[in-house]
Parts: sequence; C-alpha cells; structure tokens
Amino acid sequence: MVIEQLYTKCLSEAAYFIASNGEAAVIDPLRDVDEYIKKAEELGVKIKYIFETHFHADFVSGHLELAKCTGAPIVYGPGAETGFAVHLAKDGEEFTVGNLKIKALHTPGHTVESTSYLLYNEAGNPHCIFTGDTLFVGDVGRPDLFSGNMSKEELAGMMYESLNSKIKSLPDDVVVYPAHGPGSSCGKNLGAETFSTIGQQKTTNYALQDMTKEEFIKAVTEGLSTPPAYFPVNAKINKEGYSTMDKLMETAMTPLSVAELKEKMANDVWLLDTRPATEFTQAFIPGAISIGLEGRFAEWAGSLLPFDQPLVLVTDPGKEEESVIRLARVGFENVQGYLEGGLSTWIDAGEEIDMIIDIEPDELAMDMPHDNRLEVIDVRKPTEYDAGHVKGAANVPLDTMKDIFNIALISSENNLYVHCAGGYRSVIAASLLKRQGYHNLRNVLGGFSKMKDQKGLKIVTTEKESA
Repeated sequence: MVIEQLYTKCLSEAAYFIASNGEAAVIDPLRDVDEYIKKAEELGVKIKYIFETHFHADFVSGHLELAKCTGAPIVYGPGAETGFAVHLAKDGEEFTVGNLKIKALHTPGHTVESTSYLLYNEAGNPHCIFTGDTLFVGDVGRPDLFSGNMSKEELAGMMYESLNSKIKSLPDDVVVYPAHGPGSSCGKNLGAETFSTIGQQKTTNYALQDMTKEEFIKAVTEGLSTPPAYFPVNAKINKEGYSTMDKLMETAMTPLSVAELKEKMANDVWLLDTRPATEFTQAFIPGAISIGLEGRFAEWAGSLLPFDQPLVLVTDPGKEEESVIRLARVGFENVQGYLEGGLSTWIDAGEEIDMIIDIEPDELAMDMPHDNRLEVIDVRKPTEYDAGHVKGAANVPLDTMKDIFNIALISSENNLYVHCAGGYRSVIAASLLKRQGYHNLRNVLGGFSKMKDQKGLKIVTTEKESA
C-alpha cells in the first residue's frame, strides 16, 4: 500500500497518490499532472480513478487533464453538476484500488457536493480519510464560498451534520488527510500540520467539540475574512472545464524580442515580472507588475490580475515555464509569451528602466520627524495591522489594491513608505502604485518584522490608538 501526500506549499494544497497491487488513484490533483503520471510509471501502476472532494475554488484541478492522459474516470460526490463526463458517487459507494477499498462519504457543508473518501487497508480496517475542505487540521472549510443559492448559515448547518454523523464516529486512529494546510484561505485558521488523526482532532479542533448546531453555526461563520477575488473564477472553471496545458503552453512559451514585447505593451497587454522582489526593486521595465515566484505567487496573481487581461512575462532565464504553470494553476490562460533573455535583453537594447528605492527601518525612523508629507502605507491584512502597526500608518491591504479607487485614495503628493510583514507584498504594492503614476515611493526592507523593534518607531495596536 502506497499513500503519498503531494504538498504544494505556495498554494497550501495537498493532492494524494494511492497505489496497491498494480492500481492507483489520485485525489484532488493540481492542473499540471506530469508528477502523477511519472509516479504511476515509476511504481508500475495504472491510474484507475481520479477522485475530487469538491469543486475547488483556490486552484484549477487537474482532473480533466489527468483523465485525458490516463482514461481514468473522474469521481465527484452526490449533487455535483459538471460540464463534462463524471461518475457521480452515491453516499456510501465503494471503489477498489488493488487490495484497498475506498468509500465515498457525502459530507456537505463547505460546498453542497463535498465528499470525503474513507480508505480501508488490505485487512479491511479503516486506515485514513481524505476530507477535502470538510475537515482541516484545527479547522473546517469555510461555508461562504461557492455555495449556489444557499446561505453560509445553511451550509454550516449541513457541515455540523456531516461532522457529527460521518466524521466524529470514525475510530480515533484513522488518519486525517485534508486538501489544505496552513496559509490556505479555504478556512479561518488552519493548524501548522498537514495531516492528523480523528482522535487528535476530536481533542484539539474547535469544530469537533460538543456543541449545539446553533453554537456550531455561530462558531464557523463568525470572523470570516473576504475570500480572494479569484475563488469564484476557479470554482467555475473546475465545474465547467478548461483548455489543455499543451494548448496553453503553445502560446505562453513564445519567446519575444524587445520590439515584439514593446508592441504588445502598446496594445494594452500587461507585463508581469516574476523575478524575486529584491531583484525587481533594483531595475524593471516601466509599467511592470511584480509578483515574485518566491512567495505565494499564484494566489496573489489570482487576487490582483484580471483573468480577461492578456499577459506577457519577464522572468529570470529558465523560470519561464514555471511561471506559466503556476499561473495556469489558478486559471490564467492568456499568457502571450515572455521576454527572451529576461531583463538583461531589455537593458542591453538601451531601453528605459525604472526602480524602487529600498530603505532600512532606521532610515524611516530618521525621516519621520523631519518630513510632514511622509506617509506610511501598511499593506498587511487588517488583522495583522490591528495587532500592531506604526502609529499613524494607513492600512491599505494588498488584496484591495486591485481596485484603482483604493489606490486613488492614497495621496500622490505625499512621500510614501510602503511595507508589509517581510518585504514580499510591499514590492507588489509598490509596483502597482508605480504603474498608476506614483513615483515618490520607498520600500521598507524586512517589513514590520524588522520595524517593530526599531528604536524611534512608535508601535501601537488599533485598540490603543483609537482609545
């Protein structure tokens, strides 16, 4: 028996590969499916089933791509309505993979069709359960995403029933394999681990404690942050279908000369620079948006870039394909090529470059008393800001900067010092501001993690500042 968790950290996503006696199944695959096919070849097994726990909102699944490559059927739970052929599992329906048995357990709540898959080992005993977004380590799936006409309270009520009738009754030693780990926006506050056991979760997970349905609904629905803007787009793609990776790559992997890049930019094609933030600030093509591959790249691209907007890329040489694949994972299918040779090609051609000035926190502390036009722009989440920020700083969360109106509220007359927690998000924000004509910018290196200990910077909480 082989059970392998294939974890993609930048998306906080876990896919699973199961194999036994010449057969295999894949659960919740990513869009780029080469890893699953290679693993099947290495183990000498045939992929028999592709199980989907629900319509994912935070990434484009590889179900269609993998089915095309292997001929394996796509399995969804009860109530799933798709634009392509699937096997709709009945609640309690069993599937065999080699000497293993997998039972579909309909566990609605995160979505209506959400289904967990309980795996029985060769001895016929429950061994592990793949819970999708129904149960996480320390949390449960939020009930306010792709919900059709149902309210979050109605779905939370369904989640209560699913957990109490299908999950909590399982043996304590059953391993819990969820679809996401820490950092995912599919829950409120996922734990640090990517797997657990039923017994551990019954002890530590707030959602599995004894409470009434009304108490549960309140606990699960309160404190929900606004979900990323791309979630409905991805859920729709997963439900209706998408282009193959081969077709997408034909256009996206087109090398462009400087002249060809300039022509595309003149035709309102957006330029996305995927180099590290520390490289971007030193030199970039005017108008480029920075989203570095070193961070939660796909998530921020999905949150900030329009899906109907053609894109061209500037990458470090050799990072072109990775950039395209990671964009495709969240549904971007209109990449029209990349600058051949990267930024050095642009510079060697004598073209204009721009830059963002980086400063250390001590420089900010020295400038603040002497510049009455200085404004600190904190692009962290409101919860981060509330817990501690520079006194007088304006909170403009990065995910709100997709709306030009929010950027327009920032004064172009002030000297702007932009920061986040560590320096990644602030460079994205600075590039968006640059693109809108803000040039009196400074990027604070190290972000709040360094600023909070800087002598001369007064750090306050929102509660204390408003008192």
